[in-house]
Amino acid sequence: MSHIFMAQTEINDISVDSSLVDPEKDLLGHANFAKYLADSICKMTFPEGFVIAVYGSWNSGKSTLLNFVVHYLQQKPEDEKPIIIPFNPWLFSGHQNITRRFFDQLKNVLSQESSVPKGLRERVADFAAIISDIPLPYAQTGKALAALLDDKDKEAGELKEEVEDTLVQQQRRIVITIDDIDRLAAEDIKQLFRIFKAMRNFTNVVYLLVFNKEVVIKTIADTKEISGEAYLEKIIQVSFDLPVPNKISLRRLLFKKLDNIFTETSKIEINQARWSEIYFQGIDHFINNIRDITRFINTLTVTYPAVKHEVNPIDFIAIESLRVFSPNIYSIIHQNPHILVGEVNPSIDELNSLLNTWIAQLPVEDKQPIKNLLIHLFPKLKSILGNTYLHKKQELEWHEQLRVCSLEIFPIYFRLSLSAVELSNSQIKAILGLVGDVDKFGSSVLVMPNY
Repeated sequence: MSHIFMAQTEINDISVDSSLVDPEKDLLGHANFAKYLADSICKMTFPEGFVIAVYGSWNSGKSTLLNFVVHYLQQKPEDEKPIIIPFNPWLFSGHQNITRRFFDQLKNVLSQESSVPKGLRERVADFAAIISDIPLPYAQTGKALAALLDDKDKEAGELKEEVEDTLVQQQRRIVITIDDIDRLAAEDIKQLFRIFKAMRNFTNVVYLLVFNKEVVIKTIADTKEISGEAYLEKIIQVSFDLPVPNKISLRRLLFKKLDNIFTETSKIEINQARWSEIYFQGIDHFINNIRDITRFINTLTVTYPAVKHEVNPIDFIAIESLRVFSPNIYSIIHQNPHILVGEVNPSIDELNSLLNTWIAQLPVEDKQPIKNLLIHLFPKLKSILGNTYLHKKQELEWHEQLRVCSLEIFPIYFRLSLSAVELSNSQIKAILGLVGDVDKFGSSVLVMPNY
C-alpha cells in the first residue's frame, strides 16, 4: 500500500512510537525553529554558563525538536561545531545519583574529544571523583553537593577556579542537552537544577533543556518557599514555547501514521471520496493536537489487528474515532445494532427523537460532527430521515464491502468491546415508545447487566 490516506501528500516515513532524528522527515514544522535555535547557540555571545529551555506539553514533539537541534549542531563546520553532551536524567531517577551520573557523562564525552585541552579533562575528572565520594543516603546528596560547591569551601572553590580557567582556554562551545526533566520526582529536579546553579559561571557551557513547564512547576510547588515559576526564572536565562503545529501539519502526521497501520490494505478497499467526506465532516474535528493523534493511533494499533481483512478500513477508523473521542456514542452504537442496521424501522419522528436524545448529551461543538459520522456510517438513518427506500441488494453490497452497516458484519467491529445487550424486536419497539421521555429512555437503552 502506498499513502492511501495521505490525500495526495508526499511525506517521508515516520515512526509511530518514537521521536524523529532527521529534520528531512519533519511533519510538524519544527525543523526551521530547530535550525535557528542551533544557529543562535553557536553564534551568541555570553559571559558565562547559559541555560535555555523549550517548553511543551507531553506528546508535543519536544524530544523530536531536541534531536533536530542536535542534528543541526552536528552539521556545523569544524571551527564552529560544539561538543554535544546528551543527558537524560530520567534514566537514572530513583536508582542512581543524578549528580554523579551527570559528571560521569560530562567526563566520558570530554575524554573522547581530542580537541579538548588535557587540563580541562583532568579537572573535570577530578571534579567527578569528588562527586563520586559524596556519601549516601541518596536524599542527602543534594545538600552534600551544595556544601561541596560552596565557594567558602576551599577545595571546591579552588577546583571551580581551575575548571573555569581551562574552560576559557577551550575554544569549542560545550552544549549539554537534557530531556525528560518533567518525568522526575521533585528531589531529582532540585538536584539537577543545583548543578546548573553551581556551574553558572562556567564559561562556554550552554544547557538546552526541553520539558513540560506546568508539570515541573506543579512537581516542585510544595518543595520551595518561592513559587515554582520564580524558581525556574532563577535557573533559566531564556525560554521558548514549542511552536504549536497547525491543522494541516496534524493531518499530514495522522494520515502518515494511518498508512503505517493499514500497510496491507489495498487501495481498492479505500474509496477516497467517501474517506474524504467521513474524515473532514467528522473525524477531523477531534484531531487538534499531537496528543489526540497519539491516543487515536495507539488505539488503532491495538484494535485493528484483531479484525484485519474482516472490516472496511474507513468504517473501522470512524468507529474507533468514536471509541476514543466520544465513548458514550460508541457504547450506544454497540448496544443498538437492530436500530441502526437491523429490520426495525422507526418512524421519522421516532428516529429524530432517538438521534436528538443521543446527541443531546454531547458538548455543543461535537454534535454536528458526530451526527455526520452516524449518517455516513449507517445509511438506514439517512434513508429514514430522507424518506427513501433501501434495496435489499444494497445490504449485499455492504456485506461484500465489510461495512459496519451490514448486520452480519456489525459485531466484528466490536470484538474488543464488552458484549452488547441483546434486545428482542418487542423490547426495541417498547424502548422506541419511550423516546419522548429522556430519563426513561436513557435508563432503558443504556443499562448494561452486571458481570
